[in-house]
Formats: sequence, C-alpha cells, structure tokens
Amino acid sequence: MEKIGGVNLDYTFYPGEDLYSDGEIEDKILDIAKNFSPVEFQQKIEESGEWPVLYHLSPQRENIVDWIPIKENAKVLEIGAGCGAITGSLAKKAGSVTCVDLSRKRSQINAYRHENYDNVTITVGNFKDIEPALGEFDYIFLIGVFEYSESYMNSETPFEDMLKIVMKHMTPDGRVIIAIENRLGMKYFAGCKEDHLGTYFSGIENYPDGGAAKTFSRRALEKIFKTCGVVNYSFYYPYPDYKFMTTLYSDVYLPGKGELYNNMRNFDRDRMLLFDETNAFDSVVEDGYFSVFSNSYLAVIGGILDVKFAKFSNDRAPEYRIRTEIVRTPSGEIEVRKFPLSEEANEHIKNMQVAYELLKERYEGSGLEISPCTLTEGKIPYVSFPYIQGRTLSELFDECIEKGDMDRFGELFDEYIEKIGYNESYPASDFDVAFSNVVINKGKWTLIDYEWTFGKEIPVRELAFRAIYCYLLEDEKRNKLNLDFVLSKLGVSETEASEFRKQEMDFQKFVTGQRKSMAEIRELIGNRIITPKGLTMGNDDSEFVNRVQVYKDTGSGYSEENSEILPDAYKSDSEIEFDMDVTEDVVNLRIDPAFACCMVKVRELTLNGLPIPAANKHIVVTNGVTIKGVDDKNLPTFVFNNDDPNINIRISNLKPERSNLLHVEFKVQRISTEFGNDIVG
Repeated sequence: MEKIGGVNLDYTFYPGEDLYSDGEIEDKILDIAKNFSPVEFQQKIEESGEWPVLYHLSPQRENIVDWIPIKENAKVLEIGAGCGAITGSLAKKAGSVTCVDLSRKRSQINAYRHENYDNVTITVGNFKDIEPALGEFDYIFLIGVFEYSESYMNSETPFEDMLKIVMKHMTPDGRVIIAIENRLGMKYFAGCKEDHLGTYFSGIENYPDGGAAKTFSRRALEKIFKTCGVVNYSFYYPYPDYKFMTTLYSDVYLPGKGELYNNMRNFDRDRMLLFDETNAFDSVVEDGYFSVFSNSYLAVIGGILDVKFAKFSNDRAPEYRIRTEIVRTPSGEIEVRKFPLSEEANEHIKNMQVAYELLKERYEGSGLEISPCTLTEGKIPYVSFPYIQGRTLSELFDECIEKGDMDRFGELFDEYIEKIGYNESYPASDFDVAFSNVVINKGKWTLIDYEWTFGKEIPVRELAFRAIYCYLLEDEKRNKLNLDFVLSKLGVSETEASEFRKQEMDFQKFVTGQRKSMAEIRELIGNRIITPKGLTMGNDDSEFVNRVQVYKDTGSGYSEENSEILPDAYKSDSEIEFDMDVTEDVVNLRIDPAFACCMVKVRELTLNGLPIPAANKHIVVTNGVTIKGVDDKNLPTFVFNNDDPNINIRISNLKPERSNLLHVEFKVQRISTEFGNDIVG
C-alpha cells in the first residue's frame, strides 16, 4: 500500500513492473503532477507543446463524464484510469471512486494530481486479476478502454466476455458507461489516421492487419450488447470526439445543419484533408445518418439519463467556465440549464438572473421576448430556462443564402436590427445577440441566451456587426453574402468595421483569460494537415517538401480553409521569394516555409516597405529556435527540428493599414532531424 495525500494506492495485484509505458514523457507528466497544482496544468500544456501532456492533463478530458448526474453517495468504478484524466470529475461528485490500472507510474500521476481527495482508491494490476475482489458499483466507467478488451481477456469473444464480467459488478440500478471511437467516424473517411494504430482507413477496412485495439460501429456495439443480454441502453454522440468533447448529442437531441464545424482536431498526428467535413456532416445530418458517422459514441447501459444534450464552454478563464444542458424534468418537461464548472464561475451563473430582469424591462413592448430565467441556489447554483421550439435566425439566414433570396435576408435583418435596437439608450445590452441565440416560431421572436449582458448602453450597429461577423466566420458557405450590403445597412465604415473586429478580439481575450485555445494548441503541437492539392503539386520529394503554405488568422485562429499554397514561392531549391496582399482584418499570418526539418535565413521581411523586426519575439514567433543574425540588418536564422516548421507574424502589432503588402525573402537549407535536434536541443 502507498498513500499520496488522501489517495490510497493498492499494489496487491501489481506484477512488479509496468507492462506498458509511453516512455520518458510519463516521467515529465509525473513531475508536473507532483510539483504543480491542477490550475497550473494549462500553462504546462502550452509550454510543452506535446500531445501526451495535452492528452493526459487537459481539464477538457473531464467533459465526457462531467455531465452525468452522479449522486453524492454513489460508488464508482473506473477501469483503465490511466493518469486520471476523468478521476477528478468522478471524485468531486461520488461518495467513493475505485480506480483500476495496470501501470504504477500512471497511477502515481493520478494520485498526485488528485491528492486533495480522500475518496479515491487506486488498485494497480491487471483487471482480470483484480476483478474477483471487486464489489458492486452504481457507475462503472470504461472511457477509451473497451476497445482494448482483447488485452484484458484471453478468449475467443473478448469484448462480450469483458462486458459480461463488468456487468456482474453493477448494482440493480447501476449503469455502465462506455466511451469509444466509431470505426466509421466521419473524420476517418475525411483523412484522419485511426486513433490506435496510426494508419489510414484501417478501422474503415475492419482492421485487416489486426492490432492492439478494435473499435466498432454503432450496430456492432448493439450486437455485442444484445449478445450479453443487455436490454436497456442508450447512445450519446460526443463531438468532435470523446477525448476533447465540447458538445454531446443524443437520439432525442441531434445536431442541426451548420453545427458541426469544429473538425480540425488532429492533435496527435498528421492527417489528410480529403473533403470538407462540415459539408459532409450537413449532408448526413439532413438525411438522418448522423448516428452512423459520429466520430465517437458514449453508450449508457442501464437506466436512461435525463440529460439529452450538453455543451461545454470551458475553453475559457475560470470565472466564465460553464456547462449548458437540455434535460427532461421529472414532470416530463424539457428544460435548459446552465451550471458553473468552477467555483469562480458561480457569480457568472447568478448574473444571468440579473441579466434576465434587465433585458425583460428593456425589451418590454418590442416584440422580442426574453426567455425566462430561474436561479436555483445551492452548493452548485444553476439557472434554468424553458426549452423554446422554433428555428434560429441563423438557420433562416442560411436558407436565404442557399436560395439566393437576398430580399428576404434583408427583411429579416432589418427586423432583427429593429428588435435588438429597441430602447437603445437603456443601460443594459446583450453583447452576444448572435443569430443562433434568436429563435423564431410562428412570428414570435425569443432571445434564448443572454450570457454576455453588460450594464451599459451598446450601439445597435455595433451589436449587429458583431453578430454578422461571427455568423460569417462559422461557415465559409456564408461568404456568398456581400458584406458591403450589410455594412451599408448598418452605416458602418471600413474604419469602424476594423475597430469592431479589434474589439471582438479583445472580447475573446477577456473571455479566455489569455489562455491558448485548442486550435492554437494544435498549431503549437505542429501536426500537418495534408491536402490532395499539396500531394499532387509534384511527383518528387522536393516538390512536396519544398513548398510554401500561408495561413491567415482573422480573429478565429488558423484553419486549413483560410490558407493557400504558393506554388511559385520557391525560386530555386533553396530560395523563397514572394509578395502577398494582407487585408486589415488579418491579425496573425503564418508562413510554413517547407515540410521538412530545415534552417531558414531571413534575407528580407517587410510590410508596406518597412522592415519587420524578425528577431523580436513579440512580433515573430516560430516553433523552432532563433539564431541572432550577425549582418548589419540583424536578420535572424530559424532552425526547425520538425517537419512542420512555421513562422508566425503578429500583423496586428505592426499597425497595419487598410491594405498591406508583405514581402518575403528566405534562404532555406534542409537538414536531418538528428542535426536539427542537436542544434535545438
């Protein structure tokens, strides 16, 4: 036995050595868990830029279970607890948590990061050896574990045998929770590698070469359940996937068109981008096949849970982290609830009740209803709202754009401006009157979400510009909309539009508390997104590796959709030179000079003819090492020991004009990974 803080570690079944390990990175994670508090993990993730650190320590891993209504006296079993990604979420709710894991080092990581809990016991060893000594539990969790059943069970039907053994330990009203990737997930068709094997299409092809893990389609999982005598079960659909879930759908509440746009999630390895996943998801959503192509499943064996939908907004500063749920109440009504995800966010939740009273008074007689808000006090306060049926204004706008009916678009937009601008001088405004937050049903307009209400007057054209700006950023299909048409309706000049965009960036920093978004962390880790266009640029290695790709960030981070390949940027095998127009809405610009380890000497880098201080880390940031230049221009050389080198220019810090010209001249020398590691390390 070992005790770390309040956590007990039981080594009765430990074989004496860890039979699996990620190597040295686990030592690094153990050091972080021992010497830093969980509130510091985000900083360590950003500093490391490494996939295993993100995967094991990100608080967003808890999202997959945090919505489950576990009672205070519940007994919980977590099989394959690993480094404790979800253990903390279970421990803060349940009466007791029993963890089982084969690795001593991972169990120690789990214990150190949760040492302040006194209701956690970790038993180290093979589940098959430990299982006979286990009792009954109200909840049994297999999060990313069921697919490894062949490793636990030495039998011809390992998955069925594993489930039967697990179910023996359920209380009469107990539940088994299984989170697993869908082998037919949309991301795999679109070009992501299979999560466990790291190969293209192996899951889709039903694992022709075998492997340590095996995932299933929904129908295959149901077949296993029925073989094991399971009668009561339900499916949920974590999006983008169960590892870093932000939204949870169910068969009762499925996604709508346009909702599934956060698909660039290859934190762990390179991927292909064979088609637009958002468009493909829209297609299967419209045809009723989302459950077939969901990237992940969360299956609940046992009684049906009241929660039908959950959305996590915890990629934020602690004081603004919340969870939104749609639940069925005991009386059968559908209700929307919002919960704080940190103690610091309690006040933010309570302020929604205040916001309701203010907006209700402001908009009385306007024709814009405010969805009623009820505050329930308690250890964890929450607010509830009625579930409003109807279509969102964003859906109606999308329909207008698809049909090319700009007259109808204009009519709806005019009505929107009229309603949200009512009583404009009143000292309360909802800064986030986004089109998706307005529901229309039989001519009745209702504002269903007013989380970001401030006690001050905000001009209506500022609110409307933000709404249309965010609307356009969410889906590139909306770029068909002529922004000048909207600006003229609002009376917003180009200068004012630029100021409003800057204000939006400041607001996002206010909400996130300066922390890096998941998209930024993905860029930091540096895995590539490879397009068919890139692969067909040439048939030899140099034409593929020696190519320049430029990404433009207009306030929502880098994306493949907002990038371009410059086929003529290489003037020779080692010389890059190009000019590029940069509009005033570009905040950051990233240049990928090659797809290989390399050294890049900056020969010239200017914006509007003025030198960009390439050695200034407040202006130019890379994922390599900077060597100071010795020439009279003081232009540096960057050394990259990875095959996705990138040079990020913070355009917003250079006082850009309405229209800008970027001039780039680089000397590039490819080097071996070994050479790069020696220089960088």
